[in-house]
Amino acid sequence: MGENHWKTGITKIEPNKVAVRGYRVDELMGKITFPQAIYLVLTGQLPDERTGRMIDAILVSSIDHGATPPSTLAARTIASTGSPLNAALAGGILAIYRFHGGAIEDAMNLFREAVERAADRDKKEVALEIVREKRKKKERLHGFGHRYHTNDPRTKRLFEIAGELGFKGPYVEMAEHLREALKEVTGKDLPINVDGAIAAVLLEIGIPPELGNAFFIMARVPGMIAHIHEEKTRFKPMRKIDPVDHEYDGPPERKLEG
Repeated sequence: MGENHWKTGITKIEPNKVAVRGYRVDELMGKITFPQAIYLVLTGQLPDERTGRMIDAILVSSIDHGATPPSTLAARTIASTGSPLNAALAGGILAIYRFHGGAIEDAMNLFREAVERAADRDKKEVALEIVREKRKKKERLHGFGHRYHTNDPRTKRLFEIAGELGFKGPYVEMAEHLREALKEVTGKDLPINVDGAIAAVLLEIGIPPELGNAFFIMARVPGMIAHIHEEKTRFKPMRKIDPVDHEYDGPPERKLEG
């Protein structure tokens, strides 16, 4: 071994063998879902089916949000120049940060701090205390409010699924207390947005905050790829892409069978 020798605990590669976190990939194939594999590679632990279903719901919840988000506009603009898919996708991903999809980590830290502070205190009082502190410091409470939705349907469904799977615990509860505290202190009924919902549920399944934003990025990749492909196949290069003046002309609203 040379002086630059180093170690990794993620994947072991040998002739005719690939093992992720100690599990052979060919043995995992067909037996676990992609969301379960994500949890495995990130945490080192093979999750149960409930955790996989929860991650699956998180990824579906943020797969796309139309043509107006900064990441989608960036990806389309780059695609319009003739750049390849990977360049356009990279540009879109780079547009995801603090105020666009990047609030998940901040919300996770907020909810975790609040739950720790409320360990032996009244949860509602702690929520009010935190909101007042943030207001005094003129700091934003990440995970609340949305530019389009006053009652984000994705949040409602994520929390329903969390309840069904047994993940509606202290962090989801604290998110709801903070929403009520915001309403009481500010007079504004700001919804828990999808970032906030994802943040609370990720904490419930044991994901650390520093990995929170990765889930939004993973979720958005397929949607951005669809926008990049449409831009390249439907429109002329170097067009002026208006962020507002567009309309949807895809399939009409459909219902799942069963």
